[in-house]
Amino acid sequence: RPYLVVDKARSEDMRSHQDLVKGNAPHVKKAQEFYAKLAERAASNAHVVDCFACSLDQVGLHEMRSCVDRTGGVAILGDSFTQSVFKESLRRVFRRHADDQPGPNAGHLVMGFAASLEVLTSREFKVAGAIGPCAALKNNKIKTNYVSETEIGQGGTNQWSIGGIDPSTTIAVYFEVTNASTTPVPAHKRRYAQFLTSYQHASGKQRLRCTTLCGAWQPDPSDASPVARSFDQEAAAVLMARVAVHRTETEEVADILRWVDRSLIRLCAKFADYRKDDPSSFRLPHEFSVYPQFVFNLRRSQFLQLFNSSPDEASYYRMVLVRENTTNSLVMIQPTLVSYGFQAPPTPAMLDASSVRPDVILLLDTFFYVIVFHGETIAAWRDQRYQDSDEHVHFRTLLHQPLEDANAIMDARFPVPRYIIADQHKSEARFLICKLNPSVTHNSTDVHAGQVIPTDDVSLKVFMEHLMKLAVES
Repeated sequence: RPYLVVDKARSEDMRSHQDLVKGNAPHVKKAQEFYAKLAERAASNAHVVDCFACSLDQVGLHEMRSCVDRTGGVAILGDSFTQSVFKESLRRVFRRHADDQPGPNAGHLVMGFAASLEVLTSREFKVAGAIGPCAALKNNKIKTNYVSETEIGQGGTNQWSIGGIDPSTTIAVYFEVTNASTTPVPAHKRRYAQFLTSYQHASGKQRLRCTTLCGAWQPDPSDASPVARSFDQEAAAVLMARVAVHRTETEEVADILRWVDRSLIRLCAKFADYRKDDPSSFRLPHEFSVYPQFVFNLRRSQFLQLFNSSPDEASYYRMVLVRENTTNSLVMIQPTLVSYGFQAPPTPAMLDASSVRPDVILLLDTFFYVIVFHGETIAAWRDQRYQDSDEHVHFRTLLHQPLEDANAIMDARFPVPRYIIADQHKSEARFLICKLNPSVTHNSTDVHAGQVIPTDDVSLKVFMEHLMKLAVES
């Protein structure tokens, strides 16, 4: 029975991360091989595998992940089938275009079937691979002159089967510059990449979308300034996160963290302005200014930190990350925080312990959770029912606004996030506290600068100090 993830005997527990590391999970390897073969059969026949798992214990999503990933399916993980996370998410899977919508999509499902992607490039660079809900197609029709010998993700090809596809499906494609350094590209030379996406529309018609991109080469390899000016730090953070998540399938998390750190140090050493061995002179161009912060939060995220999560949960988070667009992926890596108070309109707040104050309400969006967090004073006033009095209509408005904004976020999202209302110093507050930069800890001298976070994790300030020191070393 190669599909087993645990024996029927109740004396055997479901495998944990420690069991996987120590090799104490006897069923995992056989089960993963079984489901990988099943995924290949499903993908070759354009079948989509979705997984809706609601249980207080694990169900084997870690082993079955390839079935969903390689067929373009969706996965929903919850505690109970009675939760809105499951019920509303299931309803949204089958959402349709409005009947009165102009155009050929009216009344049809918002999804496509039997999708595939082909990438063609000019000769100076080749396709290294793709990471996302796809499976590499390797057959005699593959045009090898477009394929790099270096593989990233699903590599060794320039064609992939996607299976199920919807407007939010996102594939990350990686390239390698193969032009020899001894023959520099002429200044007038342009680069081209063409993406051919084909799928069957819900109406039954076949559709082909062709997207062609063109750009200039930087002919002088010693001048990196044009590359720096075109650097997209948001997209770069998501691309790095996808590579890191993909490598978790075959490598230890500690090794991946070291690779992420080395990559960041090399990037800063190449593009920052500084004097050798002088960290105080370190300056990053504005095109790179937020990228180290993204990496800091990626290192602390549930994608690379396995504490207080099961293998099923870790697999679920990683599956969602590799199929979402840049905006949603950034929310997962670095959650958004909005502060509501009497002194100012709702404003974005730093994801930092100093943002927690007794007289404000915080709205945290982590993509998987939406948390409305009440400061200690706000929670006390609410419990005393001040909002029911006409004298405190502004307080009533203050309480309602983050709830309305939270509902707007949840109405537009798939999968539907879990909704949490938390109060400062109460147990539910941990969902917010664990995402904050620990600038104020039990070791801090000024404990009144914000919420005290009892942790030994380094803060963003310490992280940046070490980064600057290592980047400027000669």
